[in-house]
Amino acid sequence: MANNRQNRINQEVLRELSVIIRELKDSRIPLMTAVVNVNVTKDLKYAKVYVSVMGTDEVKKNALAGLKSAAGFVRRELAKRLDLRNTPEILFELDHSIEQGAHINEIIKEISGNEK
Repeated sequence: MANNRQNRINQEVLRELSVIIRELKDSRIPLMTAVVNVNVTKDLKYAKVYVSVMGTDEVKKNALAGLKSAAGFVRRELAKRLDLRNTPEILFELDHSIEQGAHINEIIKEISGNEK
C-alpha cells in the first residue's frame, strides 16, 4: 500500500517538474531537457530528479548548473502546485539513458543496413 503511494507521489512530482522546467527562463537550460525519472524519499525530504539533456558535454554541464541554481525556485513552484506535507529538496542528476538508446538504435540501423 505504501509503495503505491510512493509511486503516485513520484509520478506527480515528475509531471509537475517537467512543466516547471519548461517554464524556466535560464538560457543555460536547453529546450531538449527532459525529466526522465524522480525518486522521492519516503519522508518527502529529498527528491532525486534524473534529467536528460541532448547536446555536448559542455551543454549538459551548463544545463545541470542552471537547474541546480534554480532548485530553490523549482521547489517553491512545486510546493504551490502539489499538496504535500513536506516539499522535497530537489537534487538534479544527469541521466544518459536516452542517449544510450539513441546510440543503440544507430548501431542496429547500421547492422541491419550491412546485412542487405
